[in-house]
Amino acid sequence: MTDNGNKTDNGVLVSIRNLKMHFPITQGIVVQRKIGAIKAVDGLNFDILRGETLGLVGESGCGKSTTGRAILQLYRPTAGEVFFEGENLTAVKGEHLRRMRRRMQMIFQDPYASLNPRMTVGDIIGEPLTVHNIAKGKERRERVQELLKVVGLNPYFVNRYPHEFSGGQRQRIGVARALAVQPEFIVCDEPISALDVSIQAQII
Repeated sequence: MTDNGNKTDNGVLVSIRNLKMHFPITQGIVVQRKIGAIKAVDGLNFDILRGETLGLVGESGCGKSTTGRAILQLYRPTAGEVFFEGENLTAVKGEHLRRMRRRMQMIFQDPYASLNPRMTVGDIIGEPLTVHNIAKGKERRERVQELLKVVGLNPYFVNRYPHEFSGGQRQRIGVARALAVQPEFIVCDEPISALDVSIQAQII
């Protein structure tokens, strides 16, 4: 970081400073009071350079997924700062944050829980294109079909629903959704851990 804290050094895309994510432990039903906290992430610091791949390694429950969600502001951190190209995401809200999310996407760990069962594959992959005003109508449909090809699925599956696909195919749909807006930064939350070994190789 530079001295003013507003701009990143050359090549630094994401910068994490003293990131903390604590979940309160409460007691009581009608009147709840805080009796403690689970410190899922506590004082994390690292930088990610543009074009770099960084892996967080640790046992189950150590806070890897929480870190990824906190970086993208899906969880609002308890303390600390997350800089994306010099902009402090922890201070960004509303429409500005929505625009920033076009540049950052996530591939979730669970291919069954991360897809809306009431939406078709075409709508799931195409939703980011609509939300960020990237494409609509025929252009949107063609882009969705192109993304399905990229992840190795039949482009004519656009009208099918998630329950019609295997776990590996669902994860490919999740990958296609993340790639739809051509993000600069992608958080991959153990995207193949729930899949068979043979399917893991295909996804990678």
